[in-house]
Amino acid sequence: MSASVPALDLELQRAVQDVPLPSETEFRSWVAAALVVPHAAVEVVIRVVDETESASLNETYRHKQGPTNVLSFPFEAPPGVQSNLLGDLAVCAPIVEREAREQGKPATAHWAHMVVHGVLHLQGYDHVEAGAAEEMENLERRILSQLGYPDPYE
Repeated sequence: MSASVPALDLELQRAVQDVPLPSETEFRSWVAAALVVPHAAVEVVIRVVDETESASLNETYRHKQGPTNVLSFPFEAPPGVQSNLLGDLAVCAPIVEREAREQGKPATAHWAHMVVHGVLHLQGYDHVEAGAAEEMENLERRILSQLGYPDPYE
C-alpha cells in the first residue's frame, strides 16, 4: 500500500450540489492509500452522484433495483492499447451521508471507506465468497487504520 503515488491522475466529477463533499485532496489520499499493487502511473475517475443516477447505473450494470453507496467499473484496455486508467467509481453522496448517520460514524470516515472499498474493487478484490470478503475487509481495515480512521466494520 502506498501513502502517495507520484503519478496519480484523479478526475473528480461532482454531479450533486446539495451535499457537502470531501476535498479533492482527501479523495486523492484515499485512492493513493488503496493502491495495493505498485503502479508507475494510474488514472482513476470518481463521479459523485445522486440517488437517481446511482439507481440507473446499478440497474443497468448490476441488474439490481435502487441506488447503492459505491459502484466500481474496472477498465481493461483492448489488446495493444496502453492505458493507465484503473477504472471509474460512482459514489452516491446521499447514501454515503445517510449511512454514516445511521451507523454513527463521522461522514469523512465513511467517505474514506467507500473510496477505499471501490478502489480495491478496481484492482480485482471482491466480497462475493467468504474467504475473499474476509481478505478484502482486513485490507480495508488496515488501509483505513493507516489513514487514521477506525475499523469500518465495528
